[in-house]
Amino acid sequence: MAEILVLYYSRGGSVARLARQIARGVGEVEGMQARLRTLPPVAPVTEIAAPPEPEDGAPYVEKRDLAECAGLLLGSPTRFGNMAAPVKHFLDTLGAEWASGTLVGKPAAAFTSTATMHGGQESTLLTMLVPLLHHGCVIAGIPFTESALNTTRSGGTPYGASHVAGVRDDPELSDDEAALARALGRRVAQLARRLDA
Repeated sequence: MAEILVLYYSRGGSVARLARQIARGVGEVEGMQARLRTLPPVAPVTEIAAPPEPEDGAPYVEKRDLAECAGLLLGSPTRFGNMAAPVKHFLDTLGAEWASGTLVGKPAAAFTSTATMHGGQESTLLTMLVPLLHHGCVIAGIPFTESALNTTRSGGTPYGASHVAGVRDDPELSDDEAALARALGRRVAQLARRLDA
């Protein structure tokens, strides 16, 4: 089975929940399955190493995950309208993968979570897509033919799946947010299958 890499960083659990819904969507496409991976936190003191495995959730990503995947979904919480530092740090280490074309021609998309409705979801998604364009990915979003995109009162954008966690950092997704996350996973998996044909 071909695998779609669902790679994310999550602090409060919202992005991890989106990742699991995206993985469900990937699994709905015949011949495709999700490979869930996470990113370790970064700290201002660089002498402190992250443990080799996270305490719970998906294992940490390895560079070979990028080479072995048929597509990529990248997730991050929003930090001042941009991706979180661990995601940017990881992307900044991919010079060799960029030079060798590891991700060229693979479909890719992004997903995020914010505390507020206008907390920078779309700007975060767009800035996460820019490095993927540099890597030669085929960028996918959520088309308005997905009915939940027209009815959502919380997260969900044409630029990618999203969640509004609120000021209490509630990781529970709304029905529309979950549906749109699954739709994005299906879309990337379907594109990967078509591109491989």
